Amino acid sequence: MSTLLFAACFATWTLISVIGLQIKEDLQLSETEFGLLIATPILSGALARLPMGILAERYGGRQLMLGLVLLVSVPLYGFAYAQYYWQYLLLGLCIGLVGSTFVIGIQYVSSWSSRENQGLAMGVFGAGNLGAALTNLVAPLIIIAYGWRMAPIAYAFVLVLLVLLFWLLTQDDPVHQSRSQQHETLSLSEILTPLLELRVWRFGLYYFFMFGGYVALALWLPDYYVHHYGLDLKTASFITLLFTVPGALTRILGGWCADHLGARQVNWSVFWVCLFCLFFLSYPPTTMTIHGIDGDMTFLLEMPVWLFTVLIMVVGVAMGFGKASVFRVVYDYYPDRMGTVGGAVGLLGAIGGFVLPILFGLVTDLFGVRSSCFMLLYGVLALCMTVMYYGINLQDKQKRLQEAIRNNFLHENLDA
Repeated sequence: MSTLLFAACFATWTLISVIGLQIKEDLQLSETEFGLLIATPILSGALARLPMGILAERYGGRQLMLGLVLLVSVPLYGFAYAQYYWQYLLLGLCIGLVGSTFVIGIQYVSSWSSRENQGLAMGVFGAGNLGAALTNLVAPLIIIAYGWRMAPIAYAFVLVLLVLLFWLLTQDDPVHQSRSQQHETLSLSEILTPLLELRVWRFGLYYFFMFGGYVALALWLPDYYVHHYGLDLKTASFITLLFTVPGALTRILGGWCADHLGARQVNWSVFWVCLFCLFFLSYPPTTMTIHGIDGDMTFLLEMPVWLFTVLIMVVGVAMGFGKASVFRVVYDYYPDRMGTVGGAVGLLGAIGGFVLPILFGLVTDLFGVRSSCFMLLYGVLALCMTVMYYGINLQDKQKRLQEAIRNNFLHENLDA
């Protein structure tokens, strides 16, 4: 039920990326304005993740999930009646709160699972990212049949129905039940202490690329296919499924691999695969002229749509593995603070989902090259790999130093 409800929430969170294309045409928006429109819900969902994680640790995830989703259904319904750009932005901010259900669900689901299966359990829940694919599949059909304004109305009714089912078929997690019976309440300082560690924000940077990049591309790809390859909206949305569906479903396999092979190894593998693919995706269409003996020969170097789709699908699969492995790492270090630390890591990841689409629009307007969005992702990935390399080295040095100090202490005591 948690996965099903989260899938509906994620579908709602990314809905504006599809219906926004019609709004863009109606209001004659620039690339930057369109990037802001589709990224606004991601902002509020990102900023709400940390406080929602804290609240989930103190009051339990079930009640918080029920109340939040029910609350979001109201502005979602009202989105169908907006007329002006500022109204779309304001309602988008309200709708975006539904994105914070991820960290609530992570805290709720992890409380039911054993330590050995945390990666798999959170991977299954995280597969609710499939909601982005559902939106790319269902929303265009609703738009074609009834117009784009019917889509948010239909989504609002689905959310209310799933909230009712979630209320009927679930119960409070055992950790929350135990704390309630013992009247145990965590202090705010206990909850927030892990956030002082630099390691938490290093994990957040990885998730900025893994999840933020996934969300940004899920939002951006339909528009990219329409304007770069000249596809219609329906075809563009369906082809985007080849990125979003594997990126959601492989999160389950990624969680299993993180449990059995090690989360750090999975992270490194994901980074290298993405680095390879983004290098070729970044290359813009290029005309090359060779001055031969008998005259000039001109060649057009351009990636065909099928090869682009294959590479972007591989990136989606890799990001699915990476999203699961990052949260397995979080659990390894902070098993009792999944709400708070998971909220902080999830916040940075969702911030990536907000910032990156806007930057995609800015670099496209600035350079006039559509593949510049992949150049930007390539740079973010290079930063992540650099931070991870030196962060691991520093961590290993600290471990060796601590072991040396402990061994010296033991030897001194034995001599004494």
